[in-house]
Amino acid sequence: MLIVVPAEPAPERRVAMTPAVVTRLVQRGHRLLIESGAGSRAGFSDQEYADAGAELSTDPLSAGAELTLVVGPPATDLVAGVPEGSVLCGFLDPFRAGDLMSAIAARRITAFAMEAIPRTTLAQAMDALSSQATAAGYAAVLEAAYSSPRIFPMLTTAAGTLPPAKVLVLGAGVAGLHAIATARRLGAVVSAYDIRPAVREQIESLGARAIDAPMDESAATASGYAKSVGDETQRRQMDALAPHVAEADVVITTAQVPGQPAPLLVSREMVESMKPGSVIVDIAARAGGNCELTRPGETVVHDGVTIVGPIDLPSRVALDASSMYARNLANFIERIADPEGGLKLDFEDPIVSETCVSHDGRITHPVVRKMHGLEEEDS
Repeated sequence: MLIVVPAEPAPERRVAMTPAVVTRLVQRGHRLLIESGAGSRAGFSDQEYADAGAELSTDPLSAGAELTLVVGPPATDLVAGVPEGSVLCGFLDPFRAGDLMSAIAARRITAFAMEAIPRTTLAQAMDALSSQATAAGYAAVLEAAYSSPRIFPMLTTAAGTLPPAKVLVLGAGVAGLHAIATARRLGAVVSAYDIRPAVREQIESLGARAIDAPMDESAATASGYAKSVGDETQRRQMDALAPHVAEADVVITTAQVPGQPAPLLVSREMVESMKPGSVIVDIAARAGGNCELTRPGETVVHDGVTIVGPIDLPSRVALDASSMYARNLANFIERIADPEGGLKLDFEDPIVSETCVSHDGRITHPVVRKMHGLEEEDS
């Protein structure tokens, strides 16, 4: 199978394939064509790709890819260069990017959205959302430490003792748990909250204090992801969190619901209760943010509180984020390839069918169809 990897547009620094994974795929009979310079911002040289067995090209899409791999949602002009009837795989933002989905369907491209990988044991090695959330949780704490006027660990110096910073993490999915672990490694005193009762033990296992606030067994899907709660539960949640937000030096918010706007956890009034110099890093900024005052891609200061809305956290640790992502993709490719390296789409395989968002000129994923106002298809 001819697999093409175009360069990602700036400011994205990640790349969909790394030299180490190129070697693995070439050994399985695939041909890899990488755009020249595609890995440079992640720390991978063209020579490394060539040594791994890839071919380099300034215009890889012109070669007629059977499978195109991307990191972020591709621009429509890139989609126009993807061969009709071929396969596209990457983070496609299918729940919000209506124009992109229409362009993909119009070219009869079979598209697999990595954010739609089911959260099952069998699919764990392909779970790109979790791998990139790992990077985001780590990078968010570094952003907070950089933006905060506080030193995170307790220090005993000749000038006296400095108390540790107090860090509050809201949402204890993959990103939240890695934020907790990173903040703890930096010496902060960490507390955390998640509405799902099952997560409390994981919070405490990392040495953080679990906050007593409303929990709801029904706030988790069958696959373990968080889901939306009612207005009354949200109000009680915010009331319980308010004093903890007020006393925190750093708040890192991570709560997201797949395919929906991020839930509101920190109101304007809660921000105004925080000490001047406090910092909020909102990992959910791209989905609208958990803080009422978050502006995606911007840093704002309100009443002396710095609110950071990063949309590029995994990209800030591009080498390791790319390495994890490339392995996720390689594991998924094994599900859609035969032993000889040819393309084989088995839609009886639930991992393949649930990840597919477009096929044969139709948007196929039921949630994506609903989000874009399309009629349900007969199963």
